[in-house]
Amino acid sequence: EVQLVESGGGQVMAGGSLRLSCVASGYADGEYSDYCRAWFRQAPGKEREGVASIGANGLPIYADSVKGRFTASSDSGNRTLYLEMNNMEPGDSAIYYCTANRLYCHGGSLWIRDYPFWGQGTQVTVSS
Repeated sequence: EVQLVESGGGQVMAGGSLRLSCVASGYADGEYSDYCRAWFRQAPGKEREGVASIGANGLPIYADSVKGRFTASSDSGNRTLYLEMNNMEPGDSAIYYCTANRLYCHGGSLWIRDYPFWGQGTQVTVSS
C-alpha cells in the first residue's frame, strides 16, 4: 500500500519561503520515479487545485499561479518529493497535499483524477 507523509508546513509573512517534503512508502525500488507525483492545495471554500507535478522525465510542470515562485523536485532514491515555495503570497495559504499514482507518467499531471494516493496534508499560512 502506498503511503505519503508530508512535512514542512507553517506560517510565514508575505514574501517569505517554505519548503515542503513528502516521503513515499510502498513503492518497489526504481518504481517511484516512473510515476506521477504532485502537490495540490486546497484553500477554505475552494476546490483542490494542482500546484506542481513531476513525471518520469523529471521535468516539473506548474500551475500558472506559482510559476517562477515555486520549484518542485524529487529524490527518487529516498522516494521524496519537495516543493520549494518562494516569494509567497497570502493567496498561497491552503492545505497542501502530496499525491502520487502507480501509472507510468512521462511529463507529470495536474489533473486530480490521475491520483489515487494522498497524504494527510500540511497547513501553509501566509500573512500580509
